[in-house]
Amino acid sequence: MNRNASPVAPILRTRRIVLLCLVILGMASAVFLVRGPLMMSAPRCMAGRWHSCFDTFNGVVLMTLVALPLALLVAWALAWRRRAAGVTSAWRTSLAEVGMVHGTVPFLWLTMMPGAAPGTVSGVVSLVPLRDLVTMGPLGIVGNLLVFASLGFFAPMRFAALASVPRILALGAGCSVLVEAAQYVLRLDRVSSVDDVLVNATGAMLAGLASRRWWRTTVEAPSDQPRPVPAPAG
Repeated sequence: MNRNASPVAPILRTRRIVLLCLVILGMASAVFLVRGPLMMSAPRCMAGRWHSCFDTFNGVVLMTLVALPLALLVAWALAWRRRAAGVTSAWRTSLAEVGMVHGTVPFLWLTMMPGAAPGTVSGVVSLVPLRDLVTMGPLGIVGNLLVFASLGFFAPMRFAALASVPRILALGAGCSVLVEAAQYVLRLDRVSSVDDVLVNATGAMLAGLASRRWWRTTVEAPSDQPRPVPAPAG
């Protein structure tokens, strides 16, 4: 048994090292890409100009990165509590819960930011599919794909009822419809477009497919249930 199991440990160790290197490389690349916005927003936030810190794209990006260590600490505390209670997949469940919130709230904040004339301009609704997709541009399309990407990635890992592609797509579409309706009702001087719903739902679905390796195992063994205690023999 030891001879058969010995080659497995180095392979797992190598995979973990490669995964860790990829995570570090991804974080370094993200910091490199947003270094300009951070350098523009950091002095304002440090000077106490919170109005310029929370109502701009650069400020929201900065606050998201600043809150990342706190989010990881919350995930660690939840995982430690679950492991003490004997819950299986404690880390996966805790990271999924924190990831859904930390990865979705900043994009919702950006989406609900008012335009140039909030409260004075009547809402604009575009119900023709693919008409506004051309005017979004590459940056707008990528941004809309990321709005509910974290929700689509982590929600099926946390909730077994959402562990299917159609349900993830419906979740992204439903949340996007609520956001577009809120933009119209609150008169934020934004365009409520059906293309936003389609792109947001597609982003959630693609993110869900990326995490399918983990949420498929969640269906087989729900992570929010304690380990069963074997009954004594006899």
